[in-house]
Amino acid sequence: MEVDTDIQQTMAAVVLTGHGGVDMLEYRDDVPLPEPQAGEVLISVGAAGINNTDINTRIGWYSKSIKSATNAGGAAGYEDVDASDASWSGVALQFPRIQGADCCGHIVATGEGVSASRIGERVLVRSIQTTGLPSGYACRTFGSECDGAFAQFTKTYAVDAIKVESELSDIELASFPCAYSTAEGLLERASVTAETLLVTGASGGVGSAVVQLAKRRGAKVIALASAAKVASVEALGADQVLDRDADLVDSLGSDSVDVVIDLVAGPGWPQLLDVLRPGGRYATAGAIAGPLVELDVRSLYLKDLSFFGCTYQGAGIFENLVSYIEAGEIKPVVAASYPLAEIAQAQQDFIEKKHTGKLVLVPPGD
Repeated sequence: MEVDTDIQQTMAAVVLTGHGGVDMLEYRDDVPLPEPQAGEVLISVGAAGINNTDINTRIGWYSKSIKSATNAGGAAGYEDVDASDASWSGVALQFPRIQGADCCGHIVATGEGVSASRIGERVLVRSIQTTGLPSGYACRTFGSECDGAFAQFTKTYAVDAIKVESELSDIELASFPCAYSTAEGLLERASVTAETLLVTGASGGVGSAVVQLAKRRGAKVIALASAAKVASVEALGADQVLDRDADLVDSLGSDSVDVVIDLVAGPGWPQLLDVLRPGGRYATAGAIAGPLVELDVRSLYLKDLSFFGCTYQGAGIFENLVSYIEAGEIKPVVAASYPLAEIAQAQQDFIEKKHTGKLVLVPPGD
């Protein structure tokens, strides 16, 4: 292993000890430092963003035994969670686990087969990874199937640590990886161009990213958000912002939208199909208002709609995202940052969703 200096042997980290409430998050300062294996790099974490997937994984919301909105168990967890399918990949999560899908930091050591010249590089870590997995749609989430960025140090495959050159701070850069790559993946799968797009949950991390990235593609963006967040979503570039509880047909008209990017689902879901034009496309990567919806299959086939479920990210998605950052084509939206030790408060604030954009954790310095 090649290192830049003598590195400490233990580190501060937040360890998830099981499914449940925020009490399952244990802040420790004696966690063994990860050692990069062949093809891997060790990263000193500068900042790590919080995402819905962190909460969902902690509370076991991905289990098919859970039918409710994510906020219902966000702080306390669920009593009836089935741990056997409670990870996003549908298999049992391995504990203890260091979560954190968003990572900005610097490479401080390299494993066998990785050039020591990479030491010192500032990098963003690819959130959805395929390295070493079968071809097709097999993938893992950084901070779920492997340890992530809620720590002073983390390791990942060298090919998934993407060099970034930017004047943005670590906190700002850490707001991008998971949310913006998810957003870009949604837009790519739905083949979004200069057309009319409706996005739900537009004030959240992924939703606010969709607004910016869809505008970058020349789309007219109609966003749904709470009344208190209209101004902040408009500031991101949305052409029109509707209250999240608005009657969409009354506000927009039937068959008026080319593409729906949905992160909410829940009781209001049928309206999304009502406003899609014949031949329209629907893409989703979340269901924060509840995973079970009422589908009139006649709407699906009589309108020739296309549905896309989006987790896997094809080649180039993350690299393209980094190029947009470096070119200044998208901007970070950070609502607040917290010391890593205050993760319980940060996640509670995240669950309350009074913010626009991302909340970010900062580990202690060396």
